[in-house]
Amino acid sequence: MTNLMLRDIYVYPVKSLAGVRVSSCSIVATGFKYDRKWMLIDTDRQFLSQRRLPKMALIKTVLTDSELILSAPGMDNLSLSLEPKTGEIINSTIWHDQVDTLAVSDEADRWFSRFLQIECRLVYQPDTAIRPVNPAFAKPEDQAALSDGFPFLLVSENSLLALNDAMQLDLPMLRFRPNLVVSGCESYAEDTWRDITIGNIGFRLPKPCSRCSVPTIDPETGKTGKEPLSTLNRLRKWQNKVYFGQNALHNECGILSVGDSVHINLIGDRQPPL
Repeated sequence: MTNLMLRDIYVYPVKSLAGVRVSSCSIVATGFKYDRKWMLIDTDRQFLSQRRLPKMALIKTVLTDSELILSAPGMDNLSLSLEPKTGEIINSTIWHDQVDTLAVSDEADRWFSRFLQIECRLVYQPDTAIRPVNPAFAKPEDQAALSDGFPFLLVSENSLLALNDAMQLDLPMLRFRPNLVVSGCESYAEDTWRDITIGNIGFRLPKPCSRCSVPTIDPETGKTGKEPLSTLNRLRKWQNKVYFGQNALHNECGILSVGDSVHINLIGDRQPPL
């Protein structure tokens, strides 16, 4: 594994909306800057995702130097500041966590509610709202934004190639919503990685990522199919869950760029043990 490198970087500004492929990105306390800093909630202040609303996959995001621009079929573009002004504080629920978030704007709420045909609000996690990572897998100082639980998801390029070969399909990497895509290793090599360095930044990989229904949603149509869960259920099932990719935590802040070298510092037992 001498030619390992960072092949792609993806940032997902709004939880469960389309991601952005970038050539480089700053890493802050919660992960990539602007990654999962915004989120949609329903009238019960519960987070919304493609699991419940597959149509969310059709909302595209673009990051400029000062704005987050959202687009969706049949809708005018919505432009939002990357530094939201102080708004109403809303205690939002994401899985088992409660996070104090800021309401973004009435305009944003109307835009999303109209497209998704459900009453919802767009909220933002300010830097003052600290969300710790599950202590069973993290250090006390580790924190996340509004991702499912970890700052990063890492997948190797050849893992997707192997899965596509098993399915006889050509699903894109974006189906699996990784932040870090590594090339130059064997398929599923990341199952054994425990400590790695990308560029000048160290990462810990404490647990594999169990997959929900989101990868079955076509990001271009919003329609749901059987794959890849059907094949993952056959090849990558463990303890009644299916796995693809590894959750990751960073040891320091800095900047990552596509093409950065990847070094494996520590290898452990395969997770999941398949």
